[in-house]
Amino acid sequence: MISVIITAYKEPKTIGKAIYAFINSGLKEDFEVIGTAPDKETADVIKQYSTVDPRVKYLKDPGRGKMFALHLAFKKAKGGILVLTDGDVVCDSMALEEILKPFDNPDIGCVAGMPVSADSRRNMFGFWGHLLTYAAHKKRLDCAKKGKYFTCSGYLFAFRSKVIDSFPTDVPEDAYIPYKFMSLGYRISYAPKARVYVKFPSNFGEWIEQKRRVAKAYENYKNLGSLPMMKSFTKELIEGPVIALSFPRSLVEMYWTLILFPARFYMWGLTFWDSHIIKAKHTDGWKRVESTK
Repeated sequence: MISVIITAYKEPKTIGKAIYAFINSGLKEDFEVIGTAPDKETADVIKQYSTVDPRVKYLKDPGRGKMFALHLAFKKAKGGILVLTDGDVVCDSMALEEILKPFDNPDIGCVAGMPVSADSRRNMFGFWGHLLTYAAHKKRLDCAKKGKYFTCSGYLFAFRSKVIDSFPTDVPEDAYIPYKFMSLGYRISYAPKARVYVKFPSNFGEWIEQKRRVAKAYENYKNLGSLPMMKSFTKELIEGPVIALSFPRSLVEMYWTLILFPARFYMWGLTFWDSHIIKAKHTDGWKRVESTK
């Protein structure tokens, strides 16, 4: 049995597509899809799917944040493998099958899927989405080949159930869970054919807010102790430019790439201000990004 857990918040227009991608995946193995959302509009869509397909189940979310909802779903899930994804992304038809393949090896405890930008590359924010997902792909591919730690993606990743019962609610689950599996002697795998299509913010305000929120969560993760890191200001400063500058295909894209550098620097500066100056730590909670819906 496989348990797919879809967490969502105010995403009635996209949650149906997320569910549909799994129930029509053609996977022969038994699986369930657990959809959770705190708002009525999204919950109603999940319930509608559950009436026509018994594999789909609705789990009431009290609205205390994504990490809290995941803990509830972990307790409800029956599967030996848990597959985590979001209600505002759409997985490829082969994603479920592909992300399960590495688990044939009992040494594999956690598997990352591959986020792909669903935005047009013909505008700056769309291009930034393509560049950043490409950079993350290259990093995961390299780490996986070398057997090193890497952050999975909350947009799509999977792991063996009953190994980790809980995790801190103020840190990124896609960073902490792989770390815990490696600390227990498991290996992490990357499944680049398990693709998940993601829409990213299309204006600077929401782009900064989303990246800033994620970076603050990583600050909490870093404060847990000497844990391995894939994302940090220092790593981005050292490793980022080589990958970024090799990605553009035109002068316009090179211009957008050069603008991305100060934008990322500004984001990291805000993160430092939040975490170290005013001590505004990241906490679990739902936050809707309007331009991605």
